[in-house]
Amino acid sequence: MKPASPLKLALALLTLAALAGCSDAPDTPHSPETDRTYVHAMDGAPATLDPAQASNLYANTLVVNLYDTLYRYRYLTRPYVLAPNLAEDLPQVSEDGLTLTIRLKQGVRFIDDPAFAGGVGREVTAHDVVYSLLRHFDPESRAQGAWLWRGRLVGLDAWKDAGADYENPPPGLLALDDHTLQLTLTQPYPQIVHTLAQGYAAVVPREAVDAYGRELGVRAVGSGPFQLESFDRTRAVLTRNPGFRQEPVDLAQEGYDPNRDGALGLEQIEGRAPPFLDRVEVEFIAEDAARWNSYYAGETHFIKVPVAQFDQVLTGRSPAQLAPELADEHHFEAAPEAGFVYTSFNMADSSFGHHPNPEQAERNRALRCAMVKGFDWSRRNQQFFGDMGQVFPGVIPPVVPEFDAKMDRNSVTRDLEGARALLRDHGWTAENLPEMGYGFPSSVTERQLFEQFRGFMAEIGYPPEKLQPQVYATFGDYYRAYSQGEVSLITTGWTLDYPDAENTLQLFYGPNASPGANNGSFRDERFDALYEQAAILGPSPERTRLFQ
Repeated sequence: MKPASPLKLALALLTLAALAGCSDAPDTPHSPETDRTYVHAMDGAPATLDPAQASNLYANTLVVNLYDTLYRYRYLTRPYVLAPNLAEDLPQVSEDGLTLTIRLKQGVRFIDDPAFAGGVGREVTAHDVVYSLLRHFDPESRAQGAWLWRGRLVGLDAWKDAGADYENPPPGLLALDDHTLQLTLTQPYPQIVHTLAQGYAAVVPREAVDAYGRELGVRAVGSGPFQLESFDRTRAVLTRNPGFRQEPVDLAQEGYDPNRDGALGLEQIEGRAPPFLDRVEVEFIAEDAARWNSYYAGETHFIKVPVAQFDQVLTGRSPAQLAPELADEHHFEAAPEAGFVYTSFNMADSSFGHHPNPEQAERNRALRCAMVKGFDWSRRNQQFFGDMGQVFPGVIPPVVPEFDAKMDRNSVTRDLEGARALLRDHGWTAENLPEMGYGFPSSVTERQLFEQFRGFMAEIGYPPEKLQPQVYATFGDYYRAYSQGEVSLITTGWTLDYPDAENTLQLFYGPNASPGANNGSFRDERFDALYEQAAILGPSPERTRLFQ
């Protein structure tokens, strides 16, 4: 799902949720028997809820509840599979795989809002889908999702270069009528339907964009199950959309397994139509201790367990086991995260990144490799992930079949002497090493992550004063800065947008450079050529070979 704070993306994901009806504690602020309010805690706040900027996990979590996408996932099915959402069914695909025809459900309406004539929401049409995707290629919208479709749809890039005229959409993105969408690909792209399930692909009415401009980020106008009551840097409040379409849940179709999912109480929603809540309150609480205290006091209903509380919550770690005194009143899950935590160099900075002079380029590469060798993943995992993360080489996570378990682990094994030798052999000294800014959102834990990193680098001879903190008020502010190339060292996390290794490899594809998903602006002709060969293939031994 997009970038997130590195601690949000702990490679061993631990979740703890109060079971509805298991406790009659008087200090529980909201009861499902009264107002059906759910209170959720997140460790970061999005800067905007405009789908065109749904560029991180925090924004995406809210956007897909406020807006509709053509497709969604059956989250109880393993592995995950796509399902129609705003679309009637999966696309009709031409024999050559280049043309997709998608029928939209009729009668779906945007929420009532002053942006519409008479304040009454109108029907969602295929023209709205076209408009919403085109926004990502309109320079005026400052959208950040173009990397999903750049070079994929016929004429889309040329449409941008010709002035982004919405009255003349490109031939690869057309509304054939009010309820029929046609996509024409430049070449086969098996993941195209997955892109239409992302927050970036959420359907927005043009009237709302014209009426609110930048304020759309705090005035969501969608057709999703909830509507926005309020949003600021401390919390978001969502209320039930009374006009949301009635589509009863079929648990069997969703992939429900009573042996695996029986403790979740999902039988209660069989045959009922969502949303099942009247109100959702999302609290943005950056500090681990504050988030834990909020949960423990009954003020929030869900939490990702902070590492500092592992010993209190768990009696075992391999596998993770919940303490007996908590088991009766809580539901607990531990599973590998579909993604990773990583640090990128801003390769656009020639003082340590790409450089036109081959000799300096090689010196810079040696510097970066020295810093990689000097990083201690074992200590990072131990101190900040409770030694429950999985340290692995490369950028293909272990949760996808293309992961190569035999890959050389040298890139994640600390080598102090090797790091020092690289600096020495390439003429780097304490005096000429470049200054770098290490970015992070404001919190005690994020500051500790930085100080640990600076300590690692001091051990290879990097002067601490040359590695300076760049602190941002929220993760949204931090993301905006590093996506615009304003941060030297970018530490973040990535969860898969869709269950395919292509989604992590595109993070390093040259054309996706900042402000795209390749926030470090890495480029390598060999990598790009292999990626382009693999991206047009469906899952196969040949694609796996190219990926690896």
